[in-house]
Amino acid sequence: MTPEEERFLHRAIALATRSREDGDAPFGSLLVGPGGEVLAEDHNTVLSDDDITAHPELKLARWAARNLPAGVAAGTTMYTSCQPCGMCSGAIARSGIGRVVYALSAEQLDALKPSGGSPPVPQEGPALFAAACAAVEGYYT
Repeated sequence: MTPEEERFLHRAIALATRSREDGDAPFGSLLVGPGGEVLAEDHNTVLSDDDITAHPELKLARWAARNLPAGVAAGTTMYTSCQPCGMCSGAIARSGIGRVVYALSAEQLDALKPSGGSPPVPQEGPALFAAACAAVEGYYT
């Protein structure tokens, strides 16, 4: 890890600290452009916005998708205080952001929680293959 990357991770952790001081969960993220400039930053506002999706990684992925051409987005790096959750990882992939660097892994985070993390939600499928295919076929071509 370079000193510059460490500086960006320290900024993400500072945003997480601010989020906690503001009464929200302690998570923060910033998006750095291909030239090393900070393009956007945010922190968790799940509680203050009463929105379970108000994770900083998701907010920055949305920002990138709306504001950056694909070529620029591909050259960006998101620095975040904690490894993105599944929801955020999906949004990051779809946004075109090129890279993510995180300070705390999901396993490390779960170890800090008294309950050890959220229980998994059972999922079932696939089902109704033909009907589902009919709705999707041709969309991606």
